[in-house]
Amino acid sequence: MTTLADRYVAATLRSVPAPRREEIATELRASIQDMIEGRTDGGEETAAAEREVLTELGDPAQLAARYADRRLQLIGPRYYLAWERLLKLLLSFIPAMVGLVVGLVAATDGKSVGAAVGAGFASAFEVAVQIAFWVTLVFAVLERTNTPLHLPDWSVDQLPEAPVERQITLTDTAAAIGFLALFIAYLPLQHFRSFVPADGAGNLPVLDPALWSFWLPFLIAVLVASVGLEFAKYRAGRFTWPLVAVNAVLNLAFAVPVVWLMSADRLLNPDLVARFEWLREGHNLKTVTTVVVVTTILVVLWDTVDSVIKARRAAR
Repeated sequence: MTTLADRYVAATLRSVPAPRREEIATELRASIQDMIEGRTDGGEETAAAEREVLTELGDPAQLAARYADRRLQLIGPRYYLAWERLLKLLLSFIPAMVGLVVGLVAATDGKSVGAAVGAGFASAFEVAVQIAFWVTLVFAVLERTNTPLHLPDWSVDQLPEAPVERQITLTDTAAAIGFLALFIAYLPLQHFRSFVPADGAGNLPVLDPALWSFWLPFLIAVLVASVGLEFAKYRAGRFTWPLVAVNAVLNLAFAVPVVWLMSADRLLNPDLVARFEWLREGHNLKTVTTVVVVTTILVVLWDTVDSVIKARRAAR
């Protein structure tokens, strides 16, 4: 056998278990010889036939993996879908939650808004990398050890409904949830970090601190429920009359307290009003109150009417 074939056999044997090397070497040499003879019998030169045979056999490392029954993949098809679904699920909420918590903690510790946002993004990215690494490592080990996952078998009952045009897209849902999350985060954040410095150390809260006894926690609960409604709307894919009703109730639950508190001069922090002389002059405070009340009513009416119109369209 020529040197070129010997080199190919040697390269293949490097990656196979030692106890099987002699057996595989004998089998591989015989296969190469038979393939070469098959070509030379047809009139091809031995050197050219040998080169073409070895090229046809391919990379020795891949051939060795086939002999050793070794997978040349980190995660194979048996585990890939489970790995992908779990990874997407964990990455969909854990990094965002950790980033939000870290950002809020950094903000309450006196860091600037930019530093708090940076800390939140950095923590979210680090958590995402850690999740991806450890989940992938676990599934790679399962792949190598052939550990069964004991997942339920697939059935036709798991088939999704035929795709239909969605009224509520993922982009709309993400934007709405992002806005609500920022609003929820702002309510406690403004108590510690606002744009108005106090006479001494710290900052003046924009909203009356006395509202923390009931109204601010109530409004936060309404906003959290609104986040849940956004998930329900996206899952339904369209507006339904029950969703319209819940949306209207949540709009009223938010708007009525805001309008009443603002009209009664109980929403804004009295110290904040006292700090700005222009608010105390003439009807300026009343003008601000009117703007807030009218804006709140218009936004609630628009959102409620819009949901009714979309529900009627979906019902046709």
